[in-house]
Amino acid sequence: MNIGFVGAGKVGFSMGKYLTERGEHVTGYYSRSPHTAQEAAEFTDTRQYLSLKDLAEDSDALFLTVPDGAIVSVWEQLKMLPIQNKLIIHCSGAMSSAVFSDIGRCHAYGYSIHPLLAVNDKYNSYQELSGAFFTIEGDERYLAELKAMFEGFGNTVETICARDKVRYHAAAAMASNLYVGLVNLCEELLGDCGFSAENAHKALMPLIRGNTENIAACGTVQALTGPVERNDIATVREHLSCLSGESREVYRVLSGQVLKVARQKHPERDYTMMEGEFQQ
Repeated sequence: MNIGFVGAGKVGFSMGKYLTERGEHVTGYYSRSPHTAQEAAEFTDTRQYLSLKDLAEDSDALFLTVPDGAIVSVWEQLKMLPIQNKLIIHCSGAMSSAVFSDIGRCHAYGYSIHPLLAVNDKYNSYQELSGAFFTIEGDERYLAELKAMFEGFGNTVETICARDKVRYHAAAAMASNLYVGLVNLCEELLGDCGFSAENAHKALMPLIRGNTENIAACGTVQALTGPVERNDIATVREHLSCLSGESREVYRVLSGQVLKVARQKHPERDYTMMEGEFQQ
């Protein structure tokens, strides 16, 4: 399969390099910025294209690695080209293949393929893709073939429904982006206790690393510790009493989720009174 890339940002660099290193034939890159297309082509030892039409003609599959807001406009351009029997793929986490409107009339096949990974470095993130979990959805015609390709690279791949893409992406955002917000809130609370910004960050790192490693090793249920898990109502009440506003609400809502995990870990314990602490 000849694979072309429209867009030469971090995802385009990373996916192109990942595919070429695993023996897939990447034709090259087209971008609104010729400089970035040339840079991506050099990085992947492929070709820079100055015409979207030429890239489409030379490729069996086109990865649209452009910002989410640009996918529709690129697709509108592709619809005007001879793309019969070609695979049109975007890498958005939140959008589904339904964004390729009227693709059936073009006799092409639409897919979304998303690596569950924070791609933050166009030169190095490709090395992390080997450990990434991928999701894929789209036309049944080549769905199994695309899934098998990434599974052949050693990735775990989950096929999902188009209607579930936004919910899936919300879960990913909470685990990644909102987690950053939670850590920032905790550092601010330590700052309120007199910690310098540097020491607030240092203080939390062993907790964060240790907890993440425990979750990865044995799952959320076995990794859970703390006052909610112990059914320590007195400590939880003290926490709630010293917090206010946004920080209190974050503590209350997340503790409600922790309580669900605690009940799985200790089905013999009565958490009824603890549950009452988190009800508005």
